[in-house]
Amino acid sequence: MENRSARMTILIDPIKKQIFEEICAQQDLTSSQVVRKLIHQYIIEHAGSRELPEWLTGHAAKAGSKSQ
Repeated sequence: MENRSARMTILIDPIKKQIFEEICAQQDLTSSQVVRKLIHQYIIEHAGSRELPEWLTGHAAKAGSKSQ
């Protein structure tokens, strides 16, 4: 299962941050939830031949089937 103990710090333009947080709030999501989802999608799309844990790839398959 996924371990959520790592921290990532990013620098972003204050105006972009404000807009991003407003959009997240409108969707009843935290900015962290959205960033985790974006990172997850990025990994799946760009992993190439890299072997990924099943909990990561299985989650993508479930998410993909929901959007169809």
